Amino acid sequence: MPVAPAETDALPAAPAHRHAHEHGHVHSHAPAHPHHHHAPGHRHPAARPGFSLMLLSAWQRLALVLPLAVLIWAAALAVIWYGAA
Repeated sequence: MPVAPAETDALPAAPAHRHAHEHGHVHSHAPAHPHHHHAPGHRHPAARPGFSLMLLSAWQRLALVLPLAVLIWAAALAVIWYGAA
């Protein structure tokens, strides 16, 4: 049968705040968004677009895809000619 913890086993009390709060929820005192790069009252800066293949020129896309196509064809031809031994 479980035994109830004694008074000395109780957890220590949480440290008291040294200032008043107008709200009744628990929170930390860390800043909400430490990565802000704008002044209060101003809008967030515009987001940078991520990487997109469509933003590359046709030559840049070809330079990315051509080596992959060569590797795939080489693997396919190796299987055809030498078999999957």
